[in-house]
Amino acid sequence: MAHIIQPYMFSWKDIDADSDLNRLRLVLSVLSDEGFVSLLEQRRGRGRDDYPVRPVWNALLAGVVFQHPSAASLLRELRRNGELRKLCGFDPLLGAAAVPTDHAFGRFLAVVMEHLDELLEIFARLVEGLRHKLPGLGKRLAVDSKAIRSWGLPVRDEDKRQQSDRRRDMDADWGTKTFKGVRADGSKWEKVSRWFGYKLHLMVDADYELPLAFEVTQASCSDMKHLMPLVEKLAERHPDLAEAAEELSADKGYDSTANNTEPFDDYGIKPVIDHRALWRETQSDQGPSTRIVFDERVDSFVYDEQGHVLCVCPQTQEHREMFFCGFEQKRQTLKYRCPAAACGFECKGRKAGEARASVGSFGRVIRVPLDKDRRIFTPIARHTAKDQGICPADLCRASRLPARPSARLRAAHNPWSDEDENQADPCPVHYAGHGIGQDRSKPV
Repeated sequence: MAHIIQPYMFSWKDIDADSDLNRLRLVLSVLSDEGFVSLLEQRRGRGRDDYPVRPVWNALLAGVVFQHPSAASLLRELRRNGELRKLCGFDPLLGAAAVPTDHAFGRFLAVVMEHLDELLEIFARLVEGLRHKLPGLGKRLAVDSKAIRSWGLPVRDEDKRQQSDRRRDMDADWGTKTFKGVRADGSKWEKVSRWFGYKLHLMVDADYELPLAFEVTQASCSDMKHLMPLVEKLAERHPDLAEAAEELSADKGYDSTANNTEPFDDYGIKPVIDHRALWRETQSDQGPSTRIVFDERVDSFVYDEQGHVLCVCPQTQEHREMFFCGFEQKRQTLKYRCPAAACGFECKGRKAGEARASVGSFGRVIRVPLDKDRRIFTPIARHTAKDQGICPADLCRASRLPARPSARLRAAHNPWSDEDENQADPCPVHYAGHGIGQDRSKPV
């Protein structure tokens, strides 16, 4: 055996290198579910108690922590693993007979989903507890969506839509997502992905990679329409987090005038959303197509769809990017300075440009109001290094988190049916376990 002479001083062995049972103990110890379990016990009342509520509920959580793909897989593990049954609270004298049958477990899940509001309160309490434990939680937000495939059968006959037989998914529909790009050789590529099921819209903390708000919709729902509902849900459930939020990153699927306007106007959150190419103007020899900044006056300033503000030299007609000086909160404008004056190079048309305004050695200064085009001009200017640095990194973190529950989250009408291939887990509590085993004390 190769002995470790000098072990690491700082280790996360208590979590990521620990046994599966100890990880489950950790989740059970921190989950504030006593009120929810008591509610389920009161609902059962004096009915049959062959399979007590508490052990079955703990078994459901075990299936999430151990990433079982279906209820049948979890129940097989419970019948095989005596230590897991003991940790969940099943009667040891009954042995494997204490494990609920497939049908009993399916009925229990149906009862759980009848109390969805109370279930969501557990998630809200977890987020609130994290707010007191993690400094800066919610300061930098990111939003992304994830396809959730349903193993239920699509309903093609409208007459069968009224007959629920636990095999067909009555609520899911078809979703399509198109990815486009340009290869190194200049050729374009396109990839189309289709799925039957749902879509998970998730808002996460971009530093800790922890979920703060979520929403499950049909697969055909547009991402664009679900950014503000997530912000509003966060503000309603956790007003302190919404007040502390400073930035919100999202991919181009969320790019719209409303999404670039309302987060900042209503909550003071600066949006950083990747832009979509919507302009249809043809590209000129000088570069991308541009539009005039100030329509009401004759001047030499234009801007492109990426948010670059350019100065057109009166002598050479060369386009130069203006020197960005920052966002002015009170004026709600983006301030730009003459690039020749700011960088100290010679410009043949500088004098002609400055003749249109009274300026000194500081050079021409213009202020572009955000209202010029709220989709393009945002408080964090699209073309700046800060914007380019925030968006890709935060979107990467936001896209990783929805990918973790994708194998387990099958948001079907009937969660975790008795069949192996019919798997679903819309339970929001499982998000609490995604950060287990990962160091989130520092931003990634």
